[in-house]
Order: sequence, then structure tokens, then C-alpha cells
Amino acid sequence: MLKILNYIDGELVSPASTLYLDNSNPAEGKVYSRIPDSNEQDVARATEAAKTSFTGWSSMPLDKRTAILLKIADLIDRDFEKLSLAESIDTGKPVALAKSMDISRASANIKFYATAAMHFASESHLMEGESINYTTRSAIGVAGCISPWNLPLYLFTWKIAPALAAGCTVVAKPSELTPMTAFLFSQLCIEAGLPKGVLNIVHGLGDKVGQAIIEHPDIPVISFTGGTITGRKIAATAAPMFKKLSLELGGKNPNIIFADCDFEQTMETSIRSSFSNQGEICLCGSRILVERSLYDRFVQEFVRRTQALIVGDPLDEKTKIGALISEAHMNKVLSYIELAKQEGGKILCGGKQIKISGRCENGYFVEPAVITGLNQNCRTNQEEIFGPVVTIMPFDKEEEAITFANDTAYGLSATIWTENLKRAHRVAHQLKSGIIWINCWLLRDLRTPFGGMKQSGVGREGGWEALRFFTEAKNVCIRL
Repeated sequence: MLKILNYIDGELVSPASTLYLDNSNPAEGKVYSRIPDSNEQDVARATEAAKTSFTGWSSMPLDKRTAILLKIADLIDRDFEKLSLAESIDTGKPVALAKSMDISRASANIKFYATAAMHFASESHLMEGESINYTTRSAIGVAGCISPWNLPLYLFTWKIAPALAAGCTVVAKPSELTPMTAFLFSQLCIEAGLPKGVLNIVHGLGDKVGQAIIEHPDIPVISFTGGTITGRKIAATAAPMFKKLSLELGGKNPNIIFADCDFEQTMETSIRSSFSNQGEICLCGSRILVERSLYDRFVQEFVRRTQALIVGDPLDEKTKIGALISEAHMNKVLSYIELAKQEGGKILCGGKQIKISGRCENGYFVEPAVITGLNQNCRTNQEEIFGPVVTIMPFDKEEEAITFANDTAYGLSATIWTENLKRAHRVAHQLKSGIIWINCWLLRDLRTPFGGMKQSGVGREGGWEALRFFTEAKNVCIRL
């Protein structure tokens, strides 16, 4: 059975404990590899390697640093099929989705920041007759990057690429549920000639490895993507240490549909925004709000198309819905469907565990569920489920839709469907979400700021925001 290794100081190494954890294939429900059960000793070694390599990496000529990062991106492109298959096996997602979204985006992340760093500029301010001020931005030091299981290599590279491009060295922890592509990525870094210690990948559990990264006094900056509860714990540890924090957390995103929408485009995209990646994306539109005059038509067609989605073997190119990440998560999703029933919801379709014949007979598969009849304040409409479950509610007036949309503890993203341009701008301005899509979903320009409001996070990723996050600004004032 394959043993995944840590990547520390340029080498693939076993954990200090010599202990390993099981890594399961969720589509088959069985263990297929082992990952290091690392601890604070491994984090300490990784941090020391990152500290040692920081001066050389941060002072390396920018064009040389860029060339190394672009070489890594080229190797991702070369191994596209291998990485896509590995991502599908590790997560349970359809291999077609891993190809179209995950691995292609991982390569794009690195290319974007490798080249963006070449154009990163600072400001100067002239006080006529008195002085000139100029701002410098230098790499902050060793960055701690902790990434989630739902989009493993996609979000892993989304963090480490700007950190490395800015001149930081990195101690990174991928999710223990989906370690495979981060392990394969470490092999590509060695092949590309990334200097020793610049990137260190420590596998293991959050309460051991993640906590050790957050607590380490020589890691001044933490970038985390994951659940809101975990983000709260990270902030409680890091804030008293005055660490710089970026927290991209959960969402309970509204999908607001007005009667004047382009119905076909709205329907097609809403199916995708509801159930892509088994609903295991923090940006999925899990609360669908439909103007009452369109409500019955929308619900009928939405249910019909949901029932037509193929739930099956992730390695089958026809599959649209794969396996959930783990048995525990599957049971959580199913428990919310039972809760919805208790709260008075009507399950129009799906919501049950299903058995797939063949190799996937023991996998963690759930039929996509559509629920109506719930009020805005129930737990099903307030808490993040993170699975193939959506609720649909009617609204009568624009103001009511805005109230419903904003009435959760989250504020990550929102989608608006209307052909009325004035309404689109007006509603977008009033929504308390960090990302607003109008007549589209998950259309991402990597130059734009990404992040949420309220309990959906702190700070912004993307574009110049990320490069600023991993650097410290210094003002120099010269008297004329």
C-alpha cells in the first residue's frame, strides 16, 4: 500500500512518530494509502528549514524565482491526466470535474502569481518642497498555509503560489482527507529544482499539525481555508500572538432569481451552482430564492433536471455527482435532510443514500435533494450543510429577497438572476456578501479580491490582495 511522505527541507521523509493514518477512497469506502501522522516535531523541523531558506529565496532575482514557479506549473500540465485521476480517487468527485476545474486551476494559480510578482509595484508620494515618501513591500517570512479537502490541489496552490511568488517560504498542511495531490506536487517541486526548504509540506491531523503551525512563534502569517468553527479556534490562538491572518470560511449562499431572468440560462447554471462537486464547495448556492410568479415553473423544472443527474462511479465520464468525502460527512448530510423533515420541509426529490453497483458498492453516495416548505429561520436554512442539498423559497418583493439573502451568519457569495440592469446593481449593492455574481456563477478572474463578510471570513485572497498579504509594507520618508 502506498505510503505518502512529508516534504521537508527538499526531501521526502517519514514522520517523526513513524506512525501513519489511513487514507480512504470515498467512492469505494476503503483504505487505499497511508499518510504520515505528523506532530509538532515535524512542524518544527519544517519551520527551521523554511527559516534557513528564507534569505536565499526572498533575495533571489525575481526572474529566476518566477522561472522556477513556471516550471512547476508546466509539470502540472504535463501530469494533468495523472493528477486528475489522483484527485478523483482521493475526493470521490467525478474525474471529468477534476479535469475541468481542479487541476487546470492549480496550474493557472501558479502561472498567475509567478508572473504577477513581476509586475507588483509600490507607491511614492511627493510632498512638494519638503519630502518624498516611497513604500517598499518585502516578504514577511515563513508562511503557514492550511488548505481544505474539497478542492485539494486547487486551493493548496491558491495559497502557496502567492506566498512563494512574494518571496515567503512556506510550511503547508493539506487536509488529511485528501493528501494525494499535495504529495504528488511535492515530487514535482523536487523535479523542478525548487530550492530546499522553500516549500515544506507536513501531512497529518489538524489538532496536531495544524495547531502546531498556528502556535509556532516563527510563523508570523497564517492563511486558512475551511470551516467557520475551525477558523474561530485559529483566530483565538493566533490573534494574541499578533499573527497576520487570512481566513476563508463557510457559506450559506443565496441564489436570487427574478421572474425576468433568462430562464434557460438560469436553470442550467443553478443546477450546476447547487450540485457541483456534490455540493462540497463553499460557493454553492444552497438557498434558492425565486420570485413568486416564477416559483412553480422553476421548482417543477429544477426537480426534473435534478432527477436526471447521474450519480455514480467518479471514474465514469458520464457521472455528474460522485461520492461524498467520508462516511462521517455523508451521515452529517443525511442528518440535515432528516432535520429538514422535522422542520416541516418537503423533500421533492433525492435525499437518500444510494448504492452503486460494482466497485463503488460501499461508497458514500447521496442523491441530490431539493427541499421546499421551510421558513428562512430554520436550521436547514441557516447552517452550512456542504452537500448536495438545496432549499427553494418564494419571495414577493425585491426587498424581501434582500432580507432573506442577508439573514444568515454567513456572507461569502450570492448570485442574482435578472435582465434588469438597474435592479442587478441595486440588489448587489445591498447584499452582504464578498462576491456577487450576476447572471453567472463561479466565473473567476484571478485578479479580483476573494473572500467573505461576517462569519465567512477575514481578509481577502486573489490578485494584489494576496501578494500584499504575504508582504510587509514599509514607508521611507526622505526630506528634500
